[in-house]
Amino acid sequence: MLDEPQLVAALDRRVRRRDERRDFFKAAIGAAAIGASAVAFSPKATAQAANLDADILNFALNLEYLEAQFYSYAFDGTGLPDSLLGGSTAQGARGSVIVGTTNPARAVNFGGEPVIQQYAREIAADERAHVAFLRTALGSAAVAQPTINISGDPDGPFTAAATAAGVPLTNGVFDPYASPDNFLLGAYLFEDVGVTAYKGSSSLLTNTTFLDAAAGILAAEAFHAGIIRGALYRRGQAIPALVTATEQIATARDTVDGSTTQAGPPQTYANDDQGVASRPTPLTTEAGASTATGSNFVPTDANGITFGRTAQQVLNIVYLNTANAAAELGGFFPAGVNGGIRVSATK
Repeated sequence: MLDEPQLVAALDRRVRRRDERRDFFKAAIGAAAIGASAVAFSPKATAQAANLDADILNFALNLEYLEAQFYSYAFDGTGLPDSLLGGSTAQGARGSVIVGTTNPARAVNFGGEPVIQQYAREIAADERAHVAFLRTALGSAAVAQPTINISGDPDGPFTAAATAAGVPLTNGVFDPYASPDNFLLGAYLFEDVGVTAYKGSSSLLTNTTFLDAAAGILAAEAFHAGIIRGALYRRGQAIPALVTATEQIATARDTVDGSTTQAGPPQTYANDDQGVASRPTPLTTEAGASTATGSNFVPTDANGITFGRTAQQVLNIVYLNTANAAAELGGFFPAGVNGGIRVSATK
């Protein structure tokens, strides 16, 4: 137990630490206020920031249109209601959904896999809500849905993506609606890309309300990706080809999105995509450091952080841009996305 002199000394130290913290926060808040004032009194800078924020959210809205249409068709065979498709056509016309003919977008026969069906139902509801939310946040600036291709046909984007990745085809086709496992692989393609897209773009937002919205959607997309990756890992213990397919798709995405590493923001890394195959996992505990094989539900770096992609890298993937030149259309968006961010990156 402390005697009186020790107690007084301890209290004095607490007071000094408290005053130091107070001075630190005063300085930090003052600096933030100066920065905010500089922006507030610069109309050009304010307008540019607002335009960039709108472009980023509209870019995200394009991806949400794609995901929402895919999951909606996969769950119950219907797409988004007409009330969620219109919008400003100043930066792109409203398009249709290409569902295909020989293997059209349709409700998956989940058969004896009710759990996967429930995954599809929940994610479809979330993605529809994301579309509605972003459209409300953007107001009259929200872009209309562009033309989207979610066909399972031989000339559809899923078959093209699977072919590029080396994933085995069935009679020359990869049809994401043909089985629960194919559905999971199709979902894996979208969810992992969606997470890295939000991770890469959210740091560029200046409006705190928009930033809060993007962070919330990023968290939801990360949960979705975890669900899909976990399901593929579990099923892959009995069907190893599923795990192999995730690695093939990850490698193909790394190839398509280029080899750029930048400090950021957004911070990006080359060749950081990962499938769900088990990996050596370093772990340090009180007993010491060890490395053993572990699952890979979460594709993180040595700091336990998931990587991000720039909008241009994301467009490389959804456009299926395998050329060395920037593209403005292709793949899942045959006429390109709508909005101010629509050109993919050169590799």
